[in-house]
Amino acid sequence: MTLYVLALLIGVIAGLRAMTAPAAVSWAAHLGWLPLAGTPMAFMGFAYTPFIFSVLALGEFVTDQLPQTPSRKVPMQFGGRLASGALCGACFGAAGGSLVGGLVAGVVGAVIGTLGGAAVRAKLAQVFGKDLPAALIEDAVAVAGAFLIVSAARA
Repeated sequence: MTLYVLALLIGVIAGLRAMTAPAAVSWAAHLGWLPLAGTPMAFMGFAYTPFIFSVLALGEFVTDQLPQTPSRKVPMQFGGRLASGALCGACFGAAGGSLVGGLVAGVVGAVIGTLGGAAVRAKLAQVFGKDLPAALIEDAVAVAGAFLIVSAARA
């Protein structure tokens, strides 16, 4: 049951920042915190995978601040977040012997994170009078949350 909760939560992170979740999961797999060896998700722990996802996550942090970046709720952005949540949830599921269950939980979490994150960020931007502080808070929540979730997997 715990792995399903973690799959859901990492999906929420994918809804906030699509590349932060797979970066954290791949580092967890690479460091042995998330046992994926011998599963279809083993590639997440390969030598270069964490670095690739980390570069993508850093790029996302930058592009998210640009005014021309589309809303996370447009089909292309939303779909990417769902795919990221599915991938990361499947990793937690695979570690617990239920890849499909984890995948589904990750997708549900991504929907929650995408829609809920957009609503909270809009409210924060309204409070601050501009979007940048809200975006930076969301970045911090995504990074800290991802770390806490993958850390819980190793416990």
